[in-house]
Amino acid sequence: MDSDQRRLLATMPLHAITSAYGEAGLRERFTAETATLPDAGRRRADAALDLAARLHAGDRRDAEPYVNHLLRVAIRIMSHYGVRDPDVICAALLHDAAEDHRAELSRGGGQHEALAVLAARFGPRVAELVAAVTNPVYAPDRDPHEQYREHVAASLGRDPWARVIKASDFADNGAGLIHTTGPKLRRLAGKYAPLVPVLRELIGRPDTPLDEAAKDRILAQLDRAATRFAAVLGEG
Repeated sequence: MDSDQRRLLATMPLHAITSAYGEAGLRERFTAETATLPDAGRRRADAALDLAARLHAGDRRDAEPYVNHLLRVAIRIMSHYGVRDPDVICAALLHDAAEDHRAELSRGGGQHEALAVLAARFGPRVAELVAAVTNPVYAPDRDPHEQYREHVAASLGRDPWARVIKASDFADNGAGLIHTTGPKLRRLAGKYAPLVPVLRELIGRPDTPLDEAAKDRILAQLDRAATRFAAVLGEG
């Protein structure tokens, strides 16, 4: 990729980078965003990306490799929300690792063991952030979407920095619905739509560690997502 393309990548929306350049373009943008981190922080972020890419190597989200989602979540936190904390960036990249690949992380162990591996490799704060955005095993006799919302409200209520990761994850999932078709589209809209007011309240709290511009950006993303969900569900 030449210098003109790299300059262009710095100005492009993340889903536009995905469409035009794929994983390679997102990796270039990630490298540009982490270039200003201290050397130790940049090395940790690179190591987290390497681990996430290996764990999710066989995973896909619709027509793209799953690592694209993880890259967008981490890049958005840096580029759009102004976060330069390596722990948060690492946790963003690894936010699905303990939930989706606990056995690979911990050699057949469970979620607790997987989080312990992340703590040993990246520090306890990274593991705590990943734990805060990791879904527990839900009761089989209750609506899983309702349990999901309850978990998000309780977990993110306790951990302000986890809200930042979840906001970027949610923005990516909400925007990603435009690339989804078939029965899955309505199912996901039904899952995510009721979470919008929960996230709006959490992001608006004084202890959410973002400046007002970043908060306003997230709130605007939530409004757009709500409109999209309503259209899918035939509401309004």
